[in-house]
Amino acid sequence: MLSLLDTPKILIIVPAYNEEANIASTLENLTGLKEKISSLEICVVNDGSNDRTKEITREFEVVQIELPQNLGIGGAVQTGYKYAYNNGFEIAVQFDADGQHNAEDLFQLIDPIIKDEADMVIGSRFLKKTSYRGSVMRRIGIYYFYVILRFLTKQRFTDPTSGYRAINARVIELFIKNYPKDYPEPEVLIQLYKKNLRMKEITANMQQRQGGESSISSWRSVYYMGKVTLSILMQKIVKE
Repeated sequence: MLSLLDTPKILIIVPAYNEEANIASTLENLTGLKEKISSLEICVVNDGSNDRTKEITREFEVVQIELPQNLGIGGAVQTGYKYAYNNGFEIAVQFDADGQHNAEDLFQLIDPIIKDEADMVIGSRFLKKTSYRGSVMRRIGIYYFYVILRFLTKQRFTDPTSGYRAINARVIELFIKNYPKDYPEPEVLIQLYKKNLRMKEITANMQQRQGGESSISSWRSVYYMGKVTLSILMQKIVKE
């Protein structure tokens, strides 16, 4: 198990877009971790929200980055990675603002990185049976990318769209230079595969969105699958 003594500097990146219904409870759960890991810091990247996300976040002792306009999930997360790189963090964790992720899973998420067993660790809803039950469309999309990535990499990613991830300093440096703008989660698996970097999944307990509305509607799900498929294939074809 992970020893909480002498842990490296860890940054939790929370991209947030119109998450006034969820951001307070999310940050309450995360700030509890700071009592257990003194080297941990939380960074909320407010991606041009037009609700009260900004004002609510100010009530917490976290780093707050305000983007002047909506950059999308990729732009928001990359902003967090740049902050991590510029401030000497050795591990960066992506954590959704919508209440789906379990803060207590962070310990097993970062453990393989601290032990130098992986460069990226993904929290999976499907590695083992959990209580998570997503929509039919979401589960179809996850399986779709599982099949494509299995074919292209010969590796098994049971939850390639999971946004609960931890990366080490080497990957942080890679992502500040090159990170997909839209729907980056499946794409970066090809990116790291081509760099011969080590990727691992751990079981994560996730819930349905706790409030508000997802930014991905049914028709956007179809667009998402098509766009990411094309990007994945192009990444696979193009040589470094």
